Amino acid sequence: MKEKKEKSFEENLVELETIVKKLETGEVPLDDAIEEFNKAMKLAKTCDEKLKKAEETVTKLVKENNELVDFQVEE
Repeated sequence: MKEKKEKSFEENLVELETIVKKLETGEVPLDDAIEEFNKAMKLAKTCDEKLKKAEETVTKLVKENNELVDFQVEE
């Protein structure tokens, strides 16, 4: 059985943008629009989660002893 590869952030974002453009035309039947809207909301949530995870990763620094610490800007 093949494992389903998780889409990248960029792939999800492109799909989300495509759905939004499609819905903005106003030419989508109501049932299809609701289905597309739900799909878009799931994509938005996935993108948000990936951004938050990336932010958490980026705000950590590795000390010389491999200890992770929060990044802080010194003034």
